[in-house]
Amino acid sequence: MSTARRLGREARTAARAAGLPPELRPVWPGMEGGTYAPLSEIDAARIHQAALSVLEDIGLSDAPPSGVALLTKAGAILRDDGRLVFPRALVEDVIAGAGRRFVLHGQDARHDLEPWGRKVHFGTAGAAVNMVDAASGHYRESTVKDLYDIARTVDALEHVHFYQRSVVCRDIALPFEMDFNTCYAAVSGTAKHVGTSWGEPEFMAASLEMLHMIAGSEEKWRARPFVSQSNCFVVPPLRFAPEACRCLEVAVRAGMPVFLVSAGQAGATSPAALAGSLVQELAECLAGLVYVNALQKGAPAIMGPFCFVSDLRTGAMSGGSPEQALLSAAAAQVIHSYDLTSGVPSGMTDSKMPDIQAGYEKAYNHALVANAGANLLYESAGMVASLLGFSMEQLVIDDDIIGATQRTVRGIDVSEDALSLEAIRETCLGGPNHFLASQQTLNRMQSEYLYPSVGDRSSPKEWEEKGRPALLDRARRKVEDILRTHFPTHVPRDIDEQIRARFPVRLPARDMQPVTS
Repeated sequence: MSTARRLGREARTAARAAGLPPELRPVWPGMEGGTYAPLSEIDAARIHQAALSVLEDIGLSDAPPSGVALLTKAGAILRDDGRLVFPRALVEDVIAGAGRRFVLHGQDARHDLEPWGRKVHFGTAGAAVNMVDAASGHYRESTVKDLYDIARTVDALEHVHFYQRSVVCRDIALPFEMDFNTCYAAVSGTAKHVGTSWGEPEFMAASLEMLHMIAGSEEKWRARPFVSQSNCFVVPPLRFAPEACRCLEVAVRAGMPVFLVSAGQAGATSPAALAGSLVQELAECLAGLVYVNALQKGAPAIMGPFCFVSDLRTGAMSGGSPEQALLSAAAAQVIHSYDLTSGVPSGMTDSKMPDIQAGYEKAYNHALVANAGANLLYESAGMVASLLGFSMEQLVIDDDIIGATQRTVRGIDVSEDALSLEAIRETCLGGPNHFLASQQTLNRMQSEYLYPSVGDRSSPKEWEEKGRPALLDRARRKVEDILRTHFPTHVPRDIDEQIRARFPVRLPARDMQPVTS
């Protein structure tokens, strides 16, 4: 390779690494999916009608007294057996009047998301209790520093669009302090939209006060709420979770978007038949939607049927299975028919490490679920062992997988310029008979083609010359580079000091600053 050609190639590589302006990027948050539909329109309608039958004939038990009062006032019926049932007309009316086209705000408006229609966005999630050391293969308990480090890594990644709490702070014993520090570390680590949860409604007061401080006031927070509450308001099958319901009430009244998660596991806590599992999870989420709108009509709520899958040979969860991909894609399709925001899981490999199994399970899940037009793909980056572990190396590998998936969502441009008649004419009639140096090639090499960050496309000779680097080696170096250099400062230092003076922050300030020699 000539020196000029090599330097030109290196310059183009450096330019891509520095980040492209929005108008030149081959992929971006919120591209529209929907070209894949696992259900026919008739079958999607049958699932909807079956969910309405479940709500009308079977209903849900164990609602807290406040929920019973709200839901019966809204039109639900409390039967003698203690179950709340929901007339069809009530549910249909709630769907028609529910909140639509709400923005999920970031602390930085550049990261605002528009999760409606078939616009697709990827983010983390989960409550892993272990971090995975990809070098040794060992698992260790996750900490609040891990949670912060994951957040600031997500902040630096192009294709992970929001940060849902992904690990449990196992080094904090008190539940209140764990919930507060989880929220603190997440919003300090990234300016992207954050999702987290609280175990008790009383725990939320301190976090809300902190969020108001960061926003500038309660009024400013309500105008741009940059945290959503992940709420498992049901215990499948068909039972309300009273404490989570009370947290739901606090969040809605505080102006916080709510992610309504129903996490049944097919063959265990929901039917083994895939359609039946989807029917139950959809019914549970619709009950949650009635609950939210009984509190405040039109309040922002994300429909979250997490139709998890069991390996029926053992009963263990199988997050990387093809059945998981089908269920998440089908759930997104049905929720899209309501014109509501969908949030479904994708990318929960069963592999315990970043390896070949992790790659193929994540890839086919993302390809199906994103191309079905799911609005928010949770669990999409970093998770291993069916949500029991989190890997930093897998996180940056997943950023590549997600980027590639987004490119399939974007599809093929068939504009006049893309049809290339003029470029073909110029090249073949008196031209060089190749397109390597054509203006169209130069124009489109960035805007139409996506290049991996840690994936390798070098020739075997180049790969040998570089020392035969493995994917995990490249991923590890990228993680190390981010953690050494990327310390977000979107929360002003004086505000952080006020928060530390007011609340029990367990993340040392020294862990949020570059190491100085």
